[in-house]
Amino acid sequence: MRECRAARVPRVLLTVVAALVLSACRQPVTGTPGTPAGSPRGGTAATGQGPEFLGPAECSSRGGTVREVSCGSERAAARVLARYTGTPSDGPACPPTTDFVLHISRGGPSAPRGYACMRNLESPHPGNPGQGGGPRTVVGDCVQGLRDGEVRETACDGSGERPPEFEIGSAAARRTLCPDSTDLYVRLGGDRPVGCAHRV
Repeated sequence: MRECRAARVPRVLLTVVAALVLSACRQPVTGTPGTPAGSPRGGTAATGQGPEFLGPAECSSRGGTVREVSCGSERAAARVLARYTGTPSDGPACPPTTDFVLHISRGGPSAPRGYACMRNLESPHPGNPGQGGGPRTVVGDCVQGLRDGEVRETACDGSGERPPEFEIGSAAARRTLCPDSTDLYVRLGGDRPVGCAHRV
């Protein structure tokens, strides 16, 4: 889940503080809190599948220790959508369909410090629009108001801890381009950083 700062029309633009659902930096790799059952959570051990540990399009195993495995293996649980060095706060954002993020803190020359944007090979996919999870807030996601202008992403179908109050129907370059029916503005990032949300 992510927490955000919100403001209703015509107040200040909603500030989304999208905490990247990342786990603490443990050696050498950890999964994210709320990682779906069967997805990687623990440490990692390289298997030499590619020149870089968990490079783009490579796959990780399930279980307590995250290992790089062949994507055709029965042990494969998730695929790397993107792999970046550095930290998520300083580096590029993960692709919108990312289900969870792995910190790669160290593990030899084949595993430089960085992070991997992961997509489960099978359902569930919390990064899909409306599912109430994943490290990014995107068009199609729903949020629920908390207090002091804060909102939190939640599942649009009501299966989350809190029922949805607003759905992000579109994105725009600036809030004046949102539909007149917009009830809430959400900062999404990218080239269309304003999410135009309506009450559900």
